[in-house]
Amino acid sequence: MITRLLADSSAAAATGPGNRSWTDGRRVRLSGMLRTMTYWDPIPTVRALVGEPHPLWRGDLVRHDWSSPAPDGWERRDWRNVPGPFYTANTDNCFTGRQCAPHQVAYEDEYCSEFVYRQPVRDVEVHELTCAAECDPFGAYGGDGDSFWTPELVRDWWRERGKAREWAMRVGWGEWATSERAELRDAAAGARAYAAHLGHGLGEYLRDYVFWLAEGRPAAPGERLPKLDA
Repeated sequence: MITRLLADSSAAAATGPGNRSWTDGRRVRLSGMLRTMTYWDPIPTVRALVGEPHPLWRGDLVRHDWSSPAPDGWERRDWRNVPGPFYTANTDNCFTGRQCAPHQVAYEDEYCSEFVYRQPVRDVEVHELTCAAECDPFGAYGGDGDSFWTPELVRDWWRERGKAREWAMRVGWGEWATSERAELRDAAAGARAYAAHLGHGLGEYLRDYVFWLAEGRPAAPGERLPKLDA
């Protein structure tokens, strides 16, 4: 059970079209001008939270920098974590992650520990993911994936994605889907969302991410992106 009270989601989105500058996934608005982005770096948003009230909580401050390594390290991350800055390595199994971040977090089926099935692409998703990290009693989330992923490793993971899809299909449409326990039905829903992301959306994200890793910057609008099967 999550002990912190979540604030109203509308209050969490402190940035918006009425402000001079704001980020929302692949879009940036500056003084009324909207332009398309490719890769959006979530790390500045994570670091800006440290020492500040969390946008999804009532009162408590964020005291940990979730861009730092997971306690067990990147090498011991769950293999289902998708490439990107954030990952998990041996979280608890209290079913809290999806209460905070249902669009980023799913549960594996052996111990019901958490993994990141979708990387955040806007501020509010960073807030949700860091909420999940804070609610894990082991603090087993890391945000230093950029230091380890290379274009070659991302392509290797993508080539082996059939293993992840097979797992997601088995769990998402398996016995958990009709369980009497609500948390297991939600776990199955997370696996189905993972399967959907593998089939649509993740490939585009990873092409942007490979460019970011190779060039150290987001691709400009219209700039050629690398292929994943190169």
